[in-house]
Amino acid sequence: MSLVRRAVAGDAAEVLRLRQVMIDSVSPASPTGWQAASLPTLRARLDRPDGEFAAFVVDHPDRPGALAALVAGTLEYRIGGPGKPPDGLIGYVFSVATDPDARRRGYARACVDELLEWFRERGARQVMLTASPDAEPLYESLGFTRDTTPSMRLYL
Repeated sequence: MSLVRRAVAGDAAEVLRLRQVMIDSVSPASPTGWQAASLPTLRARLDRPDGEFAAFVVDHPDRPGALAALVAGTLEYRIGGPGKPPDGLIGYVFSVATDPDARRRGYARACVDELLEWFRERGARQVMLTASPDAEPLYESLGFTRDTTPSMRLYL
């Protein structure tokens, strides 16, 4: 029996807490005010099991009601092209986080494995993510390679 399960709407506050753990690991002292505003939308997304968004979690073994690990991902359509799947379905991994007192137990790996299986079952043939230097060895061990395409962002 797997320790990993699909997150549900009731997990939303803990999912946001672990997302903040991940954010703090790359940008210490980040603001947290965004969580309350994000909670209703996340609950609604987690309540749609057939949607294009999924989160997988491990319950914390020492703290009932808390989560030990999280991974979230989405499926997106992109027009096919060189190096892209012809049907355009791509998975995106984000918010991989483990509670600091639950690290080095394989929880993040188990969550990512479950998300990758979810992508496969839905027909994705390519998965992308952004890795911190600390997380790179995990992703490399799962078969991810460095992408040479630069990324840019615009906030609207």
